[in-house]
Formats: sequence, structure tokens, C-alpha cells
Amino acid sequence: MDDETPILALLDEPRRLVNDTLRRYLDRLDHPRALHDAIVYALLGGGKRLRPVLCWYAGVAAGDDGRRTLAPAAAVELVHAFSLVHDDLPAMDDDDLRRGHPTLHIHAGEAMAILAGDAMLALAFDLIATEPAFDAQTARRLFVELTTGTRGMICGQVYDTLGGFSDELSDRQRLDLIHRNKTGALLRAAARMGVIAAGASADVLASVTRYADDAGLMFQIVDDLMDVRESSEHVGKRTGKDVAAGKLTFPAVLGVAGSEREIERLCQSASEAIAPLGDRARPLGELVRYLARRTR
Repeated sequence: MDDETPILALLDEPRRLVNDTLRRYLDRLDHPRALHDAIVYALLGGGKRLRPVLCWYAGVAAGDDGRRTLAPAAAVELVHAFSLVHDDLPAMDDDDLRRGHPTLHIHAGEAMAILAGDAMLALAFDLIATEPAFDAQTARRLFVELTTGTRGMICGQVYDTLGGFSDELSDRQRLDLIHRNKTGALLRAAARMGVIAAGASADVLASVTRYADDAGLMFQIVDDLMDVRESSEHVGKRTGKDVAAGKLTFPAVLGVAGSEREIERLCQSASEAIAPLGDRARPLGELVRYLARRTR
């Protein structure tokens, strides 16, 4: 049994249920075959489904059995998949490998990759709108969270790719601004949507939000370390690209040892944020500890 076996067992049920939800949803849509196949390739071609799992277990921490979080979790994954497809395009990061497979624009062409990404973004909101378990007020709150997370992710991508920072910001402040948006905003939205779907109190929402903010930034620092430590074959995507592109990274600003200390601090802070929720938040605690030590 390797170090990942316990956490992968924890991920198994929500991953399976979210994938089933996505397949059933896509199968009922009337799309051109080429578009359907491109979406399936990008959306169901692997991955640990960390954002949907976070949504699921945030709902569990809020007292739900996870079933009410399936639609929001699937919607978050549609937005995440859209962002990866567009992020990989030649005009952006120009990547040819994702999850160990050719990226969508390599597989199906650049035009189809753009269109499939566009479609997945729209479908995320349709999936929530057509979920019968939610009344109008709950659906609206979920729309707001998903919109906020998506907008933040795009703003972070603008800062990371095109700049536009205030001259007064230090490199560390610029990094935080990039990644609390580019990476953290959708993770935050996923966690908050799980709590909202469960119908929990404002106190629970505040605890889970603090957890997600810390976990989201920590996730990116780990990603930056992997980019300098791991091979492309191990990670399943091209590594070393951020350094080659001259981008700001946490190892470049904090050093490797400083980045490791910041990961430890954020992991501890995230765990403390959900401590008041008791045993029902245990999976969230296990999840953030896994994210702190992941190597792919």
C-alpha cells in the first residue's frame, strides 16, 4: 500500500458519482458529435477531481450526505475543465500534454478546443439551473458563487499571463494576488457551493471559506514546487515551463525551504479553521494534508 492509497479511497465515491453525473448530463444534450466527443475527451479523461471532491466533502462537513452537492460539484468541474482547455492553448501556456494525454487542441484542433471550452463554461450554469433539488434562492446563491469563482480565476490568469500589477506590490504580494485568484478562487467557490447546497449556517460557511482560502494558496505553492522538482512523465504535464517563461513562482520568491514552511503553515491554518465542525469535517482535514504532500 503506497502513501496515496488512503486518500484515494476517500476520493473514490465522490469521483465516481460526479463522473456519473457528468456522463448522464452530457448524454441528454443535443450537440454535434464532434463537440460532444471533444467535451468528453477534456472532461472525462482522468484527473483526481479535487474541486468536486472539495465541494462534496464541504457539504458533508455542513451536515449533508453529499447527494445535494453532486450538481454543484459537477458544475465546478465543467468550469475547471474549460479553464484547462483554454489555458493549454497556444496563445496562453501552449501546452501539449495534460493528465498524461495530448491536450485538446492537439487532439481535436485549436478551433474545437476553443468551442468546447466555451460550451463547458455555459453548461456549468445550465447543470445547476436544471437541478430539481434546488429552489430559486439556492440556485441563485450557487450561480453567484460559481460566477465569482470563475471571474476570479480569469482575473488571476490575466495577472499571471499579461501582468497589470500596481507598482507598489512586492513580488510576494503579486504572487498572492495571482494565485488567490487563478487557483484559489475556484477552489473557494467549490467549497462554499458545497455548504450552500447543504443549507448550512453562516458560521459553517465562514469556517469552510477560511479553510478553502488557505488550502487554495497552499495547493499552488505545492504546484510550483512540483514544477521544479518533478518530471513531466510523473506529473502528467510539462514541467519547468514557469521558470523557462520567467514567471513569478513561490520557490523563486521564497526559496524551496521557505515554500515548504509556507505549505506547512497554510495546512495547519486550514485544519484549524474547520476544527469547530468536529468529526464531520475529518475528510476535509485528510484532503488538505494530502494536498500538502502530493507530487502530481
